[in-house]
Amino acid sequence: MASTYTTTGIELITDGEQSNTWGQTTNTNFELFEEMITGVVSVALSSTSATLTTTDGASSNGRHAVIVFTGTPGGTCTVTVSPNNMQKVYLVKNDSDQTVTLTQGSGGNVSVAASKTKIVYCDGAGSGAEVVDLSNGFDSTTLADLGITATAAELNIMDGVTATAAELNILDGVTATATELNYVDGVTSNVQTQLDARVAKTSSTGSAILPTGTTLQRDGSPSAGYFRFNSTYGAFEGYNGTDWGSVGGAAGAGGDQVFYENDQTVTSSYSITSGKNAMSAGPITINSGISVTVPSGSVWTIV
Repeated sequence: MASTYTTTGIELITDGEQSNTWGQTTNTNFELFEEMITGVVSVALSSTSATLTTTDGASSNGRHAVIVFTGTPGGTCTVTVSPNNMQKVYLVKNDSDQTVTLTQGSGGNVSVAASKTKIVYCDGAGSGAEVVDLSNGFDSTTLADLGITATAAELNIMDGVTATAAELNILDGVTATATELNYVDGVTSNVQTQLDARVAKTSSTGSAILPTGTTLQRDGSPSAGYFRFNSTYGAFEGYNGTDWGSVGGAAGAGGDQVFYENDQTVTSSYSITSGKNAMSAGPITINSGISVTVPSGSVWTIV
């Protein structure tokens, strides 16, 4: 009677068979066991489909414990595990440049992205066989035990909560900085400073919210360009590097709104807006080659 084979291709010698040659078959079986337990094989992918085959009584890529996919398949590569009645655990390392999808039957499949590694098992259920992702069940504790340091983003994905200061400290082994704490709790210090440095608004079509205060509440050491609303005078004011002055109205010292100032020389050509009149305090000098255009019906008064 001829030999039979297990689903993993190991030859079972029938009683009384292979007299004087059974040792060779046994040695081959030991080699196949070694493939199945510790074997590593590289499978080069060159198209979008491939097969991991376990052959009866002979070395084959599908029997190895570790499968390393390489190559450039040109797209997601579907790798079929054959036969579909074989139960098998694989450690899969995808060194190709595309996703590899493992399938054994009409059941579920497992995809391994490029440069990623997964542990899977094939349930060998025949035409309805399923490939199951064992590594998908690893939790954060298991990862820590393996010595893998999770990032803040990974922690957030694991527990669904924005990382706490304690989690951040565990991640980097350093007491959280003010910046880290602010990004964790969204309060004060660095984050608030950044918010304060921007002009707030009531809405996208509303109004800018400017600093408002009395004359006594002006900045102690202002810089040129500072702008605010002076609630003492009920007017907008700006700092020119020397003094505070009213914006859009008369200026003066001590809160006086008396003086409207204009330059004495026209250095660039200018046209008064049609339908508008203009007024300047003279004398006014118009530089050579420069013109001032007064439209018909408009008046420019120099006093």
